[in-house]
Amino acid sequence: MFNLVVLTGRLTADPELKTTPNGIPVTTFSIAVNRNYRAGEEQQTDFINIVAWRQRAEFITKYFKKGSMIGIEGSIQTRRYQDKNGNNRTIFEVVVNNAQFVESKREGGTAPVNEPESFTNADASDFTEIGGMDDDLPF
Repeated sequence: MFNLVVLTGRLTADPELKTTPNGIPVTTFSIAVNRNYRAGEEQQTDFINIVAWRQRAEFITKYFKKGSMIGIEGSIQTRRYQDKNGNNRTIFEVVVNNAQFVESKREGGTAPVNEPESFTNADASDFTEIGGMDDDLPF
């Protein structure tokens, strides 16, 4: 059987890091994901519930905030419970296996502070010709 979900969307709220009674970090949040549509049709958006555990939860809460674009790879999970009124409820959510930055900091993303800046294109004058080394190559 195969259960794989790949989504790209924007966080609808700042993710909050919580811990279970056993001390395991967890965060739950939702992302807004646009549906494909044809010209003349109205754009529709789905709001997908996401849950991340341990290091993934810490990573997401540290580097993403409301409005950040995020790439999620995970699997769909269902949970059943009874609400306060005794009604049976079912929740569908995506459990994160991998989370990635989708946009650069310059585009409005929240890249980590320690991430190096992107390389820029260099002019030919930025390089120095190294000559006479072909004879020393072993091939």
